[in-house]
Amino acid sequence: MDPSSAIPAVSRPVVSTPAVRKRLRCLRSVVLWSCVFCFLLSAFCFLFHSPLLRGAAQAWIINEPLEKADAIVVLGGGLETRPFEAARLYHAGFAARILLMDVKPSPTTRLGITPTEKDLTRQVLLKLQVPDTNCVTVGDGAANTYDESRAVRAWLEQTGAKKVIIPTDLFHTRRVRWLFHKQLNGTGATVTVRAVTPADYAATNWWTNVEGLIGFQNEVIKYLYYRIKY
Repeated sequence: MDPSSAIPAVSRPVVSTPAVRKRLRCLRSVVLWSCVFCFLLSAFCFLFHSPLLRGAAQAWIINEPLEKADAIVVLGGGLETRPFEAARLYHAGFAARILLMDVKPSPTTRLGITPTEKDLTRQVLLKLQVPDTNCVTVGDGAANTYDESRAVRAWLEQTGAKKVIIPTDLFHTRRVRWLFHKQLNGTGATVTVRAVTPADYAATNWWTNVEGLIGFQNEVIKYLYYRIKY
């Protein structure tokens, strides 16, 4: 047996210099104050989450002052809100025509099982005392808001109309305003976007309802996507 193997290993003493101790104190201080900051931030958000989330919605939603226009546009989707607001604006005298979107048919519509969305929208408007002669269909199988903006631009160029009102869901308003302003640039036409409050939630309590949470989240993502793509 090697005599040297019986000698226990001697550990090296840890050298603690003033510089090392100072760095350790600084690190502990940073960690401590970071924890304090996170705690205070969490407490602040917990105590004031309602006004913060309410303010976020109010900053996001577009709701422009109404003026008399050539037509009111009912975008695809939102069957339980958009045509109702369009009918209200029509009867209030803000426009004499309502544009209905010819949206891309669903598989059940192609099979003849369910009616088209434009037919359902027309039925709602007729029930709300809007004459059929004042309902105009535009578009050709519009698949999204971008297609709808192109359909409205085409109608404006064909008719010489210069102003439309678009009532739409609360969180959809920002994407609609940006897209239609971009699409109508150079036409001399203008668009007024009006926010429609759904039955299940409002700008003051949207985070308490799953539909509101999904709606806000989806619209933020879609808005960023549209800004990149279009």
